[in-house]
Amino acid sequence: MLDVCLLGCGGMMPLPYRWLTALMMRYNGSSVLIDCGEGTQIAIRQKGWSFKPIDVICFTHYHGDHISGLPGLLLTMGNAERHEPLTLIGPKGLERVVNALRVIAPELPFEIKFMEITKPEETFEFEGYRIKAFKVNHNVTCYGYTMEIDRAGMFDVNRATQHNIPKPFWGKLQKGEIITTEEGNTYTPDMVLGPPRKGIKLTYCTDTRPVPSIVENAREADLFICEGMYGEKDKLSKAKENKHMTFYEAANLAKAANVKELWLTHYSPSLNKPEDYMQEVRNIFPNAVPGKDRKSVELKFD
Repeated sequence: MLDVCLLGCGGMMPLPYRWLTALMMRYNGSSVLIDCGEGTQIAIRQKGWSFKPIDVICFTHYHGDHISGLPGLLLTMGNAERHEPLTLIGPKGLERVVNALRVIAPELPFEIKFMEITKPEETFEFEGYRIKAFKVNHNVTCYGYTMEIDRAGMFDVNRATQHNIPKPFWGKLQKGEIITTEEGNTYTPDMVLGPPRKGIKLTYCTDTRPVPSIVENAREADLFICEGMYGEKDKLSKAKENKHMTFYEAANLAKAANVKELWLTHYSPSLNKPEDYMQEVRNIFPNAVPGKDRKSVELKFD
C-alpha cells in the first residue's frame, strides 16, 4: 500500500488557502517527497505526518516555488535528531543549488547524498520501490517522476514440489532470497513463484508543455498527478508562452496514457475555483478531479 498526499497544489506564490507545490508518499516505513515549496512543513504538520522518515526528496526543477521550503525542512529534520542519510534527486546543478540554500542551514547531524540527473531518463532503485525521472519541457531543465512498486508472483506449491525444494526454504524464497545449501544446491525465487502481479504506479509532472515522454511514462498509472496551471481557455497562449499546461491538455495526456485517475495541481494564483472548469475536463477524461491541499489516497495492490 502506498500512502499519497498532495501537500500543496499552488504555483508561483502561496495563498492563504493554498500552499506551494509538494507531494509526499509513504511506503513500508519510508517517505518520499517530490518538490518542497514554501509552506511544505506546515502542510505536513496539518496532515499529521512526520518529517523524520523522509528518506528521499526529488526536485522537478529549481524555481523558488518548488524548492524554497527546503532549508527550513532540513533544519527541522536536524532538530528532530535525525542521523540517517538523506538522498536528494534533481537535475544537474542539484548540489550547487542546495549548498547555496544551506547558507542558512549550515550544520546538520545527517549526511546529504546527491543524485544528479544528467540523462533524458534515469532510474533510481531503493528498498522496495523504484523512482524514474523523465525530462519534460519547461523554460529551465525540468523532470517528471514515476514511482513504481513491483509485486512478485504468488507462491506456487506445485513449482516448489517439482523442484524438490525443502519446505524450510519456501518462506525465504517467497521473500526474494536466493539460497545455496551446504551440498551446493542453489534455489532461486523464480523456482517457487508464479508470474509477477500488477504493482503500484504513480506519475507526477508539473511545469511543462505536453510532451510524448509524459504519456510514455504515465502509461497505465494508478494515479497521474499533473499540472493544470490554467482552467480558463483564453489562457492557452499564456500557457504556451510560459511553458505550462491547461486543464484540458492535462486531461488529454491522461486519456492518451490510459491512467486510472487524474489529479490536477500547480494552479495559477489567479485560479480561485478549479471546480468551475471540471465538467469540460471530464468530457475529455471522466476520472479527473481538482487537486487540493492535503488531498490524500491509499493506493493498494489489486
